[in-house]
Amino acid sequence: MKKMSISSKLYLAMVMLFLYLPIIMLVVLSFNASNSTSVMSGFSTKWYVELFRDEETIKACYNTIILAVLTAITSTFIGTLAAVGINKMKKGFVKTSVLSVTNIPMMNPEIVTGVSMMLLFVFIGTALKINGILGFWTLFIAHVTFSLPYVILNIMPKLKQTDAHISEAAQDLGCTKLQAFLKVVLPSIRPGIVAGFIMAFTLSLDDFIISYFVSGPKFQTLPIRIFSMTKKRVTPDMYALSTIIFIVILILLVLVNIFQAKDEENKNAHKKGAAKK
Repeated sequence: MKKMSISSKLYLAMVMLFLYLPIIMLVVLSFNASNSTSVMSGFSTKWYVELFRDEETIKACYNTIILAVLTAITSTFIGTLAAVGINKMKKGFVKTSVLSVTNIPMMNPEIVTGVSMMLLFVFIGTALKINGILGFWTLFIAHVTFSLPYVILNIMPKLKQTDAHISEAAQDLGCTKLQAFLKVVLPSIRPGIVAGFIMAFTLSLDDFIISYFVSGPKFQTLPIRIFSMTKKRVTPDMYALSTIIFIVILILLVLVNIFQAKDEENKNAHKKGAAKK
């Protein structure tokens, strides 16, 4: 293994500093004793206390988490079925077309997606004579729509790595098609499913542009709540909130990496055991 040169190490350190210095500053200032958002005047946890006293922010946080969890579950379920279906298609124009259409929400600018979905929901509301159609359900549909391609993108490589005849072998041993899928195929693509779930969760949690266009006054997500607060002076309690979100996402990513590493170790151990036999 080649050792990194001093210049390479310096370059890497500068890149890491550029990426993570703003986050470090945010975490440090969330413990600021004063209400300054730039000068540290002492250590205090009062902004975390103020954060949990803000009922509107807590409600928006609760709404965001509920929406993200439901979006992740729905996107993962539909995305898994879609990935399996696409993988079983024969190579050709139809499969290429389906993959291209699936990737459109990822390539399309978010503002275009947001405006187009808003127009669609308003049109449906007008046609069905429903007042105030924009709300939780329009947000939910929009979030599932833009999360699905990322779930499929995470599961497809795992399906390609899986032996195509493993399901047939399980059926020859007495399993039904459903049992073969649940007991053989599903465990082999589990890391991709978990990665897709985490991706859908974080995308829903983070989204602002599409949510801004398809949300109503009765259901507000956290990014929209924070945006509304930027019209005034931002207080350090938002730094506290951002720090909590960062730590939660960091813990989730660490757990996913540990899970995937253990899964790979188990697979390698199983292959070595099978080879010895």
